[in-house]
Amino acid sequence: MHFALAREGCNKVHRVNLPRHDPRTLPNDDIEGNSDVSTSQADAFTAYHRHGFVRVATCTPRVRPADVTFNRDSLLEEMRRADAARVDLLVCPELSLSSYAIDDLHMQDALLNAVEDALAVLIEASAEMTPVILLGAPLRREGRLYNCAIAISRGVVLGVVPKSYLPNYREFYEKRWFAHGRDTSGEITVAGRRVPFGDDLIFEATDLPGLLFHAEICEDLWTPAPPSSDAALGGALILANLSASNIVIGKSSDRHLLCRSQSMRAFAAYVYSAAGPGESTTDLAWDGQGMIHELGDLLAESTRFPLEPELTIADVDCGRIQSERMRTGSFHDAARHRASSFRRVTFTHRPHYENAGLVRPVRRFPYVPNRESHLDQDCYEAFNIQVEGLRRRFEATKSKTMVIGISGGLDSTHALIVAAKACDRMGIPRDRILGFTMPGFATSEGTKSNAWKLMRAMGISADEIDIRPAARQMLEDMDHPFSDGEPVYDITFENVQAGLRTDYLFRLANQRQGFVIGTGDLSELALGWCTYGVGDQMSHYAVNTGVPKTLIQYLIRWSSRSGQFDAETDKVLDAILETEISPELVPAGEGEEIQSTEAMIGPYELNDFFLFHTMRYGLTPSKVAFLAWHAWHDTEQGRWPDGFPQAKRHGYDLETIRHWLEKFLHRFFATSQFKRSALPNGPKVSAGGALSPRGDWRAPSDSVATPWLDELRSNVPESWPKG
Repeated sequence: MHFALAREGCNKVHRVNLPRHDPRTLPNDDIEGNSDVSTSQADAFTAYHRHGFVRVATCTPRVRPADVTFNRDSLLEEMRRADAARVDLLVCPELSLSSYAIDDLHMQDALLNAVEDALAVLIEASAEMTPVILLGAPLRREGRLYNCAIAISRGVVLGVVPKSYLPNYREFYEKRWFAHGRDTSGEITVAGRRVPFGDDLIFEATDLPGLLFHAEICEDLWTPAPPSSDAALGGALILANLSASNIVIGKSSDRHLLCRSQSMRAFAAYVYSAAGPGESTTDLAWDGQGMIHELGDLLAESTRFPLEPELTIADVDCGRIQSERMRTGSFHDAARHRASSFRRVTFTHRPHYENAGLVRPVRRFPYVPNRESHLDQDCYEAFNIQVEGLRRRFEATKSKTMVIGISGGLDSTHALIVAAKACDRMGIPRDRILGFTMPGFATSEGTKSNAWKLMRAMGISADEIDIRPAARQMLEDMDHPFSDGEPVYDITFENVQAGLRTDYLFRLANQRQGFVIGTGDLSELALGWCTYGVGDQMSHYAVNTGVPKTLIQYLIRWSSRSGQFDAETDKVLDAILETEISPELVPAGEGEEIQSTEAMIGPYELNDFFLFHTMRYGLTPSKVAFLAWHAWHDTEQGRWPDGFPQAKRHGYDLETIRHWLEKFLHRFFATSQFKRSALPNGPKVSAGGALSPRGDWRAPSDSVATPWLDELRSNVPESWPKG
């Protein structure tokens, strides 16, 4: 076994031998090549490594100024804890072996010799540990002293990265002691071995896709062009920062801003580990802030000012990062225009590929605002994107009225409140909205009553057209069995009603110089749960086309709770939110429940979860199922959206998730695209995407779902394994 170091774009390869592996701990890729050993479908499904995740951690070890032996033992303790936690990459603070705030003591040979001796002990101790360790220490090379990040894996130093930018302002004096590492490339002797040295190193595990990382040190991040930017363009997915940033008021927020923006701009994970209590407080103080960001999302953060050592752990989705880079051509354009030459150090990591849980927040409702501090802002933006889209379209068409069918259900309710706000913004009376309730054969008194109450509360022009006589005539003209009194409630029976409603609305719009506001939403378009051409798939402008059902529910709830309308309107909105989602096209027999949409196509909260991860990131069905189980199996775990009703907090087992995901894949990929290809205009609302053929989603109408269904059936067990 070996690790190889090669400069991209040239042929030079440097090889260093690694210790032989114990055959009992070979990576599963090697095991699967052995006919005597096999991995079950269930075992493979439960392992986060199989789904593109890499477990990373920051640590805040105990530290004493210049007490190298104490610091060595503290680091060793954190290494052992990280190993027990199945961590793949552990990031320690800057100069954690010597401690940072020791000033001229950095130049003392006794201390530097002690650092090298301690480093040898830690390297040896790492031989039986899983994590790759990035620790900070001062190292001498060719008559210069460098502030270094040292990458260690299973008893071997993979390489040493010197700090590029040395702060020498205000409280910092690093140029007094250290040489900068910019444009350095070569080797350094560590623990008796020559290893790669330079600011041009990227480290890559050959047996764990995604464990591809770069190290920079503290001040490097605070510069206009951090080294990690070039490293990301050079392929690094995980950017690590070993820091000894002292704390002053407001600096924690600055660090968050830098780490979040760097992870987002570089399409990467950013792992930040700052020095904590124990550093010298002669003139400064330390808070031990550790945090892990991924594509701008905060996955985990440490306790600040901890009294005890702390590991901050998160599973980074390197597959998601790679997906985003693949989808964003400008990322690769930047890589070409800012070509960087990195040496890539490859090594064997030997990941466990076992069920070790999943340490990361997984949102149950990926389309629903999830930031408590920004809740009103996010809802305001979502709502007003629709309002502004409708306002502009009404202005452009020079129409006099807006025509909308009001059913008393969620979608038409949301479209109506958007239209009402558009009228308010334009300064025109709401009676320019022409609302029609159109009862059919299965319309309940409850929804019809809610429709009338809502129209009256909103102050629009309201009317009712009973479509049953026209529907009976059409069914009779078609010689449908229902016209002879037979209880035949087939798709024709349903679509006659749906089509007539749309026919009336379009002709009413012709008659009254208006245009039809569509009510169909993103979830229905994903599932094809809409009537093509002459039903809720068609309109003059589709304000809900970019809004999934779960977001519509939440926005209506937010509108009521935040005082967007008066108390009477809020009361009706609350009643509509409690109503069963139903197309109300098939009459219920005596003692039967009303037609339930979710009983036929699955819970919208699951379907929206499937849609987001399938459309936005192109995840495999098995990974979607893996994430869905972690998000939904336990109602007591994880955060629910703010104000989400306790009674509506559902949980789902893997068998249920797998069942509805299979249905979703068939509907989404094989049967529904022709409806999406003919969508009317409507605004995109969420970064999760929309299904307009002119925007996020372009696909053939005659595709099949076979690759997705095969992947699901091959890789997802029918239930979560026990034990």
